[in-house]
Amino acid sequence: MSTASPSSAPDGRVLAPFGRRRCEVVANIVTGGYRIVSALDESGPEPAAGQFYMLATERWGGDGARPYLPRAFSVAMAEAVDGGVRLDFLLEAIGPGTERLAELEAGEGLLVTGPLGRPFSAPADVAPGAAGAILVGGGIGIAPLAILRRQLARQAIPQRILLGFRDEAHSGGVQELFSCEEVRLASEDGHAGHRGYVTDLLSVMLAGDTVDTAVVYACGPPAMLEAVRLLCDERGIAAELAMETPMACGFGSCFGCAVPLAAGGYMRLCVDGPIVRADAITTALVEGSGH
Repeated sequence: MSTASPSSAPDGRVLAPFGRRRCEVVANIVTGGYRIVSALDESGPEPAAGQFYMLATERWGGDGARPYLPRAFSVAMAEAVDGGVRLDFLLEAIGPGTERLAELEAGEGLLVTGPLGRPFSAPADVAPGAAGAILVGGGIGIAPLAILRRQLARQAIPQRILLGFRDEAHSGGVQELFSCEEVRLASEDGHAGHRGYVTDLLSVMLAGDTVDTAVVYACGPPAMLEAVRLLCDERGIAAELAMETPMACGFGSCFGCAVPLAAGGYMRLCVDGPIVRADAITTALVEGSGH
């Protein structure tokens, strides 16, 4: 078991130990077009669903080689094991930073800072009377929903899961992260489930008679999140979105992840998010988000 003594903020976030620490990689498996990199965190606390870590590798290459900064990743799974907490991260190699992470082998070091950010809220805390959850994930954005579904299951909260992918090359993690749940799938190329968008499935579900007792939790590309936000707004359904913007520090000091608020002003996504109430923003299409 972990020797860490986790502390929590009033909003439910698990507070991160100070500084960056080394975790040993214990597995790196291929799942479709993605990878699941697992590491043993010997001194950090178990994160809450929706929190993220800043990740970097020990081997950076030659002088002046990229990447220069760590990368922000939502944790997909966290489990207390002998020696600490096993952390699983779902990633796609799309550039120098993620390519280096995707190459990690068992025994190598993964440098982490976290857990960071505000986690998902319980359904009843988002909407009075809400007793269930609808999880909507797109692409690599299915990661934080995997840990959320386990948290909801432990609390005996009913949930329905909708996952969507662009195509077969940009998919993965369903079997490994959601194998114990009934999942409805959508794919734009038709390789799995409904041919089309995951928001097509959500639109049909939101037309149901009892959907007003559920809260929607979503993570995925900005266009998908915006579609979810609009659907929920039209039908008066409460929703929380796990958003993404460029993050350089993870502590709110660089202001690189500022997101405009509906009430005016800005929030720093790394400390005030990444989980955002859908009605707190006017759009999920934030400049620089996605990849």
